[in-house]
Amino acid sequence: MIFFSTEKSGMAEENHTIKNEFILTGFTDHPELKTLLFVVFFATYLITMVGNLGLMILISKEHSLHTPMYIFLGNLALVDSCCSCAIIPKMLGTFFSENRMVSLYDCMAQFYFLCTVETADCFLLAAMAYDRYVAICSPLQYHTMMSQKLCIQMTTGAYVAGNMHSMIHIGLLFRLVFCGSNHINHFYCDILPLYRLSCVDPYVNELVLFVFSGSIQVFTIGSVLISYLYILFTVLKMKSKEGRVKAFSTCASHFLSVSLFYGSLFFMYIRPNLLEEGDKDIPAAILFTIVVPLLNPFIYSLRNKKIISVLRKILKKNIIRKFEEQ
Repeated sequence: MIFFSTEKSGMAEENHTIKNEFILTGFTDHPELKTLLFVVFFATYLITMVGNLGLMILISKEHSLHTPMYIFLGNLALVDSCCSCAIIPKMLGTFFSENRMVSLYDCMAQFYFLCTVETADCFLLAAMAYDRYVAICSPLQYHTMMSQKLCIQMTTGAYVAGNMHSMIHIGLLFRLVFCGSNHINHFYCDILPLYRLSCVDPYVNELVLFVFSGSIQVFTIGSVLISYLYILFTVLKMKSKEGRVKAFSTCASHFLSVSLFYGSLFFMYIRPNLLEEGDKDIPAAILFTIVVPLLNPFIYSLRNKKIISVLRKILKKNIIRKFEEQ
């Protein structure tokens, strides 16, 4: 096979056939609902892609949106699009296909892309919180403290950190042997169901997952909370009621997105007894891989007057152009 281990590998080869293909069983327990689930997830995928790609195009085309806040937002839309592309098309194919087999390499590739974009998502949300902190607490120094160079460095660092994080876990998968059941109780190839199928004790893998995922989430959540505490103190000191409302409105959408994303991610990978509670994976996974990417474009766009203004201007210009052509 592909995976080798010095631990129990001889015993595994004697008693079991080593597996290199798996079956995704995520939603097959309810065959009567497969048509409804297919329609719901397909519609979700289309809305997610249109919303996120539309936001990316809007930010890239409109020069007035070429500021750190919107550059981070455009990259957040990019990673949300990549997350949906990594998960939903493969999941949709399992609803009506008799062959739900997925190779080990396909599993590793799917997890690699998902881990990369979700880790980058964590760092981008932290960068966005810092950007809001500078904009509200030090507005006169904003262009100095939040320069274009720093913005690019923070964005690049988010993708580099995501790639390194996923490579660590992919590398450690090579110490495992899969020789028991090949049924993955999930709708995509996540790392936790693979640990549960291993004939080798995945303690080291689980420990590394807890340490690295926990460290990333503590660092990024800590950055977000510290930024928002400073923002809260600054806003409460404002004498103008309009200024307080505007500041809270600016941060509300970001804080809502952060709460949904980190809440589900924390429950998924940092809770105790990760390997014993596989039945709890799917609801949390649906939230942070499907629901959050779907909601983010609307959370950020509908509460952002500048994006709404730019969108109206573009639509008005296109309508006028069509009338002139006629």
